[in-house]
Amino acid sequence: EEQELRAFVEIVNQYFERQTGRLPDLGTPYLGEPSALPIYDFTGVIGISGNRPGCVYFTAHRDLLRNLLLRVGEPDLSDDNLSDLVGEVANTISGNARRVFGPDFMISVPVVVAGNAKAIQVPRNVKAYILPLRWHKQEAALVASLQ
Repeated sequence: EEQELRAFVEIVNQYFERQTGRLPDLGTPYLGEPSALPIYDFTGVIGISGNRPGCVYFTAHRDLLRNLLLRVGEPDLSDDNLSDLVGEVANTISGNARRVFGPDFMISVPVVVAGNAKAIQVPRNVKAYILPLRWHKQEAALVASLQ
């Protein structure tokens, strides 16, 4: 599990470095209770099936996503674009994880939830690892709950 967690840390670092030229400030990964996982303004959820069923999601505050859009030259900071971006981040991270976990790590298309996403459910019987991060002084998190 530590090796797998390290893979997600590297994937998140690579994403931010490639997209922005700047690494995020990563916090210490920790185990979270399914009823108390971080959920911010926008969340991109990827369902995972195959040999590691569960889900991976990326959640971020609005300002972090706005800064990301500006960094890549996108002036349209509408909620639609913020939703698209958080889904893209989740999809990219999960797609890169598929390279680590193999072809039986099958990812769904992203589902994007805006606002207080009480509807996000991770498997109750599976540990949820949280990787907190900050970028441009804004919080985000990657949550991986995989069997």
